[in-house]
Amino acid sequence: MLDIALIIGTTRPNRFADTPASWIVEGAKGRDDLKLTVLDLRDQGLPLYEEPASPLFTGGVYSNPAAEAWRHRIGQFDGYIATAAEYNHGPTGALKNALDSAFLEWRRKPIAFVGYGGVGGVRAIEQLRTIAIELHMAPIKAEVNITMEPFVGVMMHGKTLDDYDHLVTARATLFDELAWWGNALKAARGK
Repeated sequence: MLDIALIIGTTRPNRFADTPASWIVEGAKGRDDLKLTVLDLRDQGLPLYEEPASPLFTGGVYSNPAAEAWRHRIGQFDGYIATAAEYNHGPTGALKNALDSAFLEWRRKPIAFVGYGGVGGVRAIEQLRTIAIELHMAPIKAEVNITMEPFVGVMMHGKTLDDYDHLVTARATLFDELAWWGNALKAARGK
């Protein structure tokens, strides 16, 4: 079984991220190939990236105790799912900072995204894929994009994400692909 971290990628008060995060957790309960652990960036106390040198030159060690704890926590997982709110056509600063606050721990592990925003978070996810590649991660193609219609349906009309068949299908595909890549990369890492 794969240990997967679900990273809630925004710290904004009254955020929507809790809705897709809960929905992802609920969908994963029926799976026997992965186990999710929720990591809320609100709870991590990460400083804004403030290292005196690149982790490339420090062997991946961070000087700030919160960043050092984060990297050790992140290193325990076989892969990741991140909620990706789209702010100004890009990912949140909190999520980018969390990615920057670990280095070697991300290597050779898959990451998937659950995006939301005007166009389902696709512009934020596009940037996050590039960042993930630089961190030697394997961003999987399958993603969930919660566009404006389901976003408004949930926020204003009492609907749930399960009311949208295309989202339920996308979530199942995301899990399937994450499990395939997670198992393949775990075997390749020899763990």
